[in-house]
Amino acid sequence: MVVDILLQHRNRAAVEAKRHFIIGAQMLSEARSPSNSGSSAISLAKKAEEEATKSITLDPKDAASHILKALALDLQGFKTSALDSLDVALSPLAVKSLSEKEKGDALFKRAELVMGMNKRERVDLAIEDLTQAVNLNQENSNAFRLLGECYEAKKMEEEAKSAYEEALKLRPELASAREALERLGS
Repeated sequence: MVVDILLQHRNRAAVEAKRHFIIGAQMLSEARSPSNSGSSAISLAKKAEEEATKSITLDPKDAASHILKALALDLQGFKTSALDSLDVALSPLAVKSLSEKEKGDALFKRAELVMGMNKRERVDLAIEDLTQAVNLNQENSNAFRLLGECYEAKKMEEEAKSAYEEALKLRPELASAREALERLGS
C-alpha cells in the first residue's frame, strides 16, 4: 500500500516535470524565433528558464531539463550560469538520462560556451569535451569546427587542419572552416 502510494507520487512528479520541460522548450523555441527579438526574446527565455527550474525541482536527475535551463540562461546572456547548468547535466547524477548523441551535443555546447567566454585557460577542457563530442556524434560539423578553433588556439596546426577538414566533409558550405584552412595554408 505505502509502496503503491510512493510510486504514484513519483510517477505524478515525473509527468509534471515533463510538462514543465515541454512548456519551457516551447518558450525557448519561441524565444529563438527570428520574429522575436530584444526584450521579447529575453522575456521568453526567462520563462523557459523558470519552467526548466520547476522541472529540475521535480526530477533533478533529468539532464534534459538542466540543458534547457543552460540554453535559456545562455540566451539571456548568463554564460557562467549556463555553464554551471551544463556541468550538472553532464554530471554522473544526470548524464545517464542522455543518449550518446545528446551527450555529444551537450559537450559541444559546454565547449562552445567556454570558448565564447574567452576562457583560454580552459581550452584543454574544451578540447576534451569536443573530442568526446565528435566520438559520440561523428556528424556534428560544428563540433569539428570548434575543435579546429581550439587546436588553433593551442598552436596545434595539423590537428586544427584535420578537424576543419572533417567539418567541411560534413558541411561543405561551412565558410568558417574553409577560411580557417586557407589561413592555415591547406
